[in-house]
Amino acid sequence: MAWWGDADETRVLIAPDHDTNGNGSGNVLSLRHPKTGNKACYLYFDEELLELHWFKQSYGSWFLGDYVCEDGRLYTATPVDPVFILLPIFDEARMKKKDDPGKFRQLDEILYVQGYEGYQQLASIAEKSMQIVCDFKEVGSAKFFRLNDSKVLRWLSYKVHQLRQVLPTLDKNYAAQIERATLVDAVSVIGEYLNEEPWLKLLCGKLNLCLQDELRSPERKILPSSLESGQASFDTNAIQEKTGFEKKTTGNGRLAKKAKVEKNTRNIKDMFSRASRKGS
Repeated sequence: MAWWGDADETRVLIAPDHDTNGNGSGNVLSLRHPKTGNKACYLYFDEELLELHWFKQSYGSWFLGDYVCEDGRLYTATPVDPVFILLPIFDEARMKKKDDPGKFRQLDEILYVQGYEGYQQLASIAEKSMQIVCDFKEVGSAKFFRLNDSKVLRWLSYKVHQLRQVLPTLDKNYAAQIERATLVDAVSVIGEYLNEEPWLKLLCGKLNLCLQDELRSPERKILPSSLESGQASFDTNAIQEKTGFEKKTTGNGRLAKKAKVEKNTRNIKDMFSRASRKGS
């Protein structure tokens, strides 16, 4: 997927390819992470919200054609359900107090979050996606939304059920687990996008699950790493072995790199000097 924005430097990004011509463009949005509330980056492209992650080795760059990208980080953009991202601000906007279900608010009011203008760009997908967890009223051409706890819990339970069905198909270790352990794993994954209070606590209550006790249970098996199960993984040590660099600590505590000597290789300087003489 081709994408560009206001960045001054080139980055390598792996993302879904929505445009077969490679001419698509997207916007990077700063939004609050639904669990921590900290600022996080998302990519909004073609009415889809994607979560941005990055990985970096100790040493690395990218060769892009005849250009060297100094930033060796690998960025990935994966689709995320916008309901998870919008849930906290819809919860705050209704101003619920104890047994009072709160107020109905217009969408533009809900999406106005000081310091986070990116939410306002999500108006179209917010109107579509949040109806599943909200009560809404239409007054003339205006539509008003209010988060509904019962609908949120039904939606979260459905998400857990979906993930619980998918996990055994992803890895043989999940397939070998008992159903209870798979349920705990599914709730743990969903819980990465939920505040402890009230949603994760209410979800665990609905499922008759004490997540912390289940995770600490001595009977719970620790699954082997993805490398042990044959799955690809970003393992810095493994990459260093393949590239001929190993970690070594010097006396001052810094890491020193040791180059592996390869046979029948040429110095990269010679390659460039030959090319320049040939073209002259």
